[in-house]
Amino acid sequence: MNWNEIVAKVTPYIVKIETPTGHGTGFFCLYSENKNFCGIATARHVVGYADEWQQPIRLQHYPSSTTAFLKEAERVIYPDPETDSAIMLFRQGVLELPEDPIPLLPISVPLAIGAEVGWLGFPALAESTLCFFSGTISARQENYHRYLIDGVAINGVSGGPVVYSTATEGVQIVGTISAYISNRATGSTLPGLSIAHDVSHFHDTISSLKSLEEAKQQKQTHNLEPESEPPPPSTGDSDKGTS
Repeated sequence: MNWNEIVAKVTPYIVKIETPTGHGTGFFCLYSENKNFCGIATARHVVGYADEWQQPIRLQHYPSSTTAFLKEAERVIYPDPETDSAIMLFRQGVLELPEDPIPLLPISVPLAIGAEVGWLGFPALAESTLCFFSGTISARQENYHRYLIDGVAINGVSGGPVVYSTATEGVQIVGTISAYISNRATGSTLPGLSIAHDVSHFHDTISSLKSLEEAKQQKQTHNLEPESEPPPPSTGDSDKGTS
């Protein structure tokens, strides 16, 4: 797998997401049919606090040197607590994004154990530098819609795309980085596993959207309903920038 070429292809789709309490990573995942609004996918915990408290969110697209500063009224965030996933919708025209999104891996075709994957994001130790990581799929936890990956995820990379490529299908996005769990079984911190949730939430959201106004109405209706129980807490990043 030629990671140099894959990174070059994926980089134009990635944005840095900044909130008043921290930062994470996201990637361009959809246009509306008439391309008047677009969507950025990320981990829910990257934007959840800002969404709940109606705080502004800044998106930086380094390849084009463009920035979107979105107030609460200028965006719609579709979260899924069960998969720590979210899509942020806003009107197109501010960021200079590619013409078409990178395909999402079909849900009916999960990756096999041993598959090599890579991911990109803005780690806190170099927060303005897009960095590349790689590893192998150690397991898939079907009930949680997530993969366990033998590889490192650093604070700030949460929400970054996990990518896979084949000669026949090309580059596809298989999930988003959600957390890194260190091994503390012996009392000291040892290498652990990264958690990447699959793209099921993104598939479901993309297939149901028709307009930004409809998305806002659906979000308001959803906020009036009792929220489902969140998943068990992880040791990965958080809204406060610890991931």
